Amino acid sequence: MLRRHKLTGVQRLLTAFSSSARGIAGTFREEQAFRQELAFACVALPLGLWLGHDGVQRALLTAPVLLILIVELLNSAIEATVDRIGLERHALAGLAKDAGSAAVLLSFALLGLVWLLVLAGR
Repeated sequence: MLRRHKLTGVQRLLTAFSSSARGIAGTFREEQAFRQELAFACVALPLGLWLGHDGVQRALLTAPVLLILIVELLNSAIEATVDRIGLERHALAGLAKDAGSAAVLLSFALLGLVWLLVLAGR
């Protein structure tokens, strides 16, 4: 059985950080939706920190904003993988892309619900 060398310790952390940075940079470069959501986050994160009265409210108002970025990164990964496999139309490829898009939509719905509940309860 072929065994590949696995990095450990600090070298593994540096390699993982480098991979993550390339993933964020590549998604920023290739995906307009990610750029738009990042611009939204640049407004919503400080606003959530300002509007929250305590640490719990600040966490509740900012976490869904970060979740949107996380879900968009995963959605972009799904889309890139599906496109890499083939550009022809296939029902399962369409379902994968639609499900990723639905996940982004639901993360925005979560943001709206949390902000409504936190801010209306003040």
